[in-house]
Amino acid sequence: MAAVTCELIWLTGLLRSLGIHHTRPMQLRCDSQSALYLAQNPVFHERTKHIEVNCHFVRDALVKGVIATSHVSTSDQLADLFIKALGKRQFGFLLRKLGIYDPHALT
Repeated sequence: MAAVTCELIWLTGLLRSLGIHHTRPMQLRCDSQSALYLAQNPVFHERTKHIEVNCHFVRDALVKGVIATSHVSTSDQLADLFIKALGKRQFGFLLRKLGIYDPHALT
C-alpha cells in the first residue's frame, strides 16, 4: 500500500504540473483487511515495529485526503489476472470486468 500511495502522489504531482487539478481522494483498494486496519489504526503494537514507517506514510496520506482506502474481495481482485494462475471461470470473469469479451478476436 505504501508503494502504491507513493505512485499515486507522484501521479497527482505530474497531473498538477500539466494543469490538471484532482481534488478528490484517489481510491486505493486492498484485499488485505489487516493492512487496511493497520493503515487506519493510530496505535501500534510490538508485532508491527518493522512496518511502522510504511503505515505512517499511508496513514498520513489518508489523513490529508490524498487517498481513500476500501476493501475488495479476493475473488474480485483484478491484479490476480496478471500475477496468478487462475481457473478458466475466474480468468473469464476478470477478463469481462476489464471489458475483454473475446481475447482471441482480431483487432
